[in-house]
Amino acid sequence: MKLIKRSLIAAIVAATTAGFSPIAYSSNNLPELGTTAATTLTIDQENEIGAMYMRVLRSQLPIISDPVMTEYLDDIGYRIVAHANNVRTPFEFFLVNNNDINAFAFFGGHVGVHSALFLYADNESELASVLAHEVAHVTQRHLARSIEQQQRFTPATIAGVLGSVLLAMAAPEAGIAALQSTLALGQQAQINYTRSNEQEADRIGMRSLVAAGFDPNGVPSFFGKMAAQYRFASKPPQMLLTHPLPESRIADSRVRAAQYPQILVKPSLHFHLAKARTQVRYAGFSTEVAVSILTKQSRQLDPVLKDAANYGLALAYLEQKQLQQAQQLISELREKDPHNLFYLDTFADVMDATNQRPRAIKALTEARKLRPNNSVIEINLANMHLREGQYQQAKLLLERQLVLDSENSTVLSLLSETYQRLDMTGKRHQAQAEILALRADYPRAIDQLQRAYKQSMSEPLELARIDARIKQLREAQQQMKQYQ
Repeated sequence: MKLIKRSLIAAIVAATTAGFSPIAYSSNNLPELGTTAATTLTIDQENEIGAMYMRVLRSQLPIISDPVMTEYLDDIGYRIVAHANNVRTPFEFFLVNNNDINAFAFFGGHVGVHSALFLYADNESELASVLAHEVAHVTQRHLARSIEQQQRFTPATIAGVLGSVLLAMAAPEAGIAALQSTLALGQQAQINYTRSNEQEADRIGMRSLVAAGFDPNGVPSFFGKMAAQYRFASKPPQMLLTHPLPESRIADSRVRAAQYPQILVKPSLHFHLAKARTQVRYAGFSTEVAVSILTKQSRQLDPVLKDAANYGLALAYLEQKQLQQAQQLISELREKDPHNLFYLDTFADVMDATNQRPRAIKALTEARKLRPNNSVIEINLANMHLREGQYQQAKLLLERQLVLDSENSTVLSLLSETYQRLDMTGKRHQAQAEILALRADYPRAIDQLQRAYKQSMSEPLELARIDARIKQLREAQQQMKQYQ
């Protein structure tokens, strides 16, 4: 898993950071791209390639399917996107369970964030600064611009460049070799283009960061922390390999941040709740270590840090099966903030573990009246109905969520189980097919649909839908082969 992750990200980074002469921009003279890169790739092509790439990533990386964490990350990411310029694609933010500090962006507005960022960032502005930087890479179309630049330096065609990148998805070593051959440029040109891209993303990212209401000092603060921590390390983190961090870049970020009016940003409870959730569930700590860390944090006087630590302790106690302590802590937190989705999600988990699911159903049903489309609430409510044997209620909720987000793997997994409980074999095969298609496993997905077809012989409309979907997946399979 580590091999393909590093090779795949390296392939994209190689394409993004090779051979482009540096461009100087002042902080008040940001570039207007106009039709830059339009001669190489259209936005539709970028979206198509990005979606293809994302399907392969789902099969290779430990992507975190956690509705609460996803909603929080989306909230930060979309706040930044809303204040960015040149937004031409939809954005998708996703978490990767990895203790190496890193983040990366690629075609179609996809931005991946390693869970380690929550462990190393001390506040929400530091986390947001990383997202703003990656959003800027996308809005400035750095990958498409780099491919266009290759055509000036080499006789390689765009098909050759893209073919090399996409080949790396299926066969990392072959793809990297092909990419290096296609993008064989001088070392100094690569360094120049790397610096140019990073400077541009830093500058434009900070502007979006400030416009979204975050502290610009989050940029130099996070930079300085990384530089200090890894100054004497024999092996720097992946983020420093893909986002070089010379002292001049840190200094530039300090100067740039000082040019903005001072912003007083209050500590974010949601950030610290996400950090505590990461410490317990995704950091690789034993629950004993997590309890020790969080117990110390719970003694802090700051109410935000104290509540976040107690939330983390509730999660840790739940994993340790110390259910009484978990229930007491999460109940106390919900009394303070009954609409908090972190608390509501964990309350449902505790009620499930203590066989008090009707209480969870009641609380989630009330919450749904205020936020009827919220995925955290509806997925939890569907899960509680499923666990209680109320399969029809679960089915209705999950099918509704699938309409809102057809690529939600958590919804598809729960829906597959629900269909099995309802003895809806054809529908279960269809749900399984969509799960496999999300991971670009088209042969097995088509096999599942063919099984669904056999189970639906008495339903002409269903047969037509299944047949149409099989054709779509075969086209997607053929499309991937064209780049290999």
